[in-house]
Amino acid sequence: MARRKFSHVVGFDDGSFDKYGQATVPVVGAVFSGLRLEGVLCGRVRTDGANATRVLTEMVASSKFAAQLQLVLLQGIALGGFNVIDLHGLHESLGLPVMVVARRQPRLDRIRRALLTRVPGGVRKWALIEKLGPMEPVAGVYVQRVGLTREEAERVIRRLAVNANIPEPLRTAHLIAGGIARGQSRGRP
Repeated sequence: MARRKFSHVVGFDDGSFDKYGQATVPVVGAVFSGLRLEGVLCGRVRTDGANATRVLTEMVASSKFAAQLQLVLLQGIALGGFNVIDLHGLHESLGLPVMVVARRQPRLDRIRRALLTRVPGGVRKWALIEKLGPMEPVAGVYVQRVGLTREEAERVIRRLAVNANIPEPLRTAHLIAGGIARGQSRGRP
């Protein structure tokens, strides 16, 4: 099998939001060719909704970058609170590998409790998280992946994480989404 380089990558993150008073949340995709920002994708998902997978699929598939993209990176498995992304569904609909990257191991016990007691559709959302299994440590971060090997995941992180532990497409998406949501960016992804 030829060694895949994943030179064209999109990283998605959401902006901050008021979970009690905001129906939708901005989502930003930072499209990179190597370490160069090539473009930005913008969309919105429902707070604690069930449309994140569809919105990301449409954002990528309808973009001018679709034909060149080789990998989708996500800053967590959910957008807009608990709008959980179906990683297998996203992988299948786009035909692209998908990788979630997080600085720390998530507190699955808290996530499970919240989903099953307070979030509409929580049972289905928890099943999507469970299907992926636990995050695995790779190159100083934690990942979940569909459509790429652990070795490929490590190569991607080491190549794209030049200013922090988080790959540049995710760091950039985080900064842009923060600027859109608050008027200026702040904090670490």
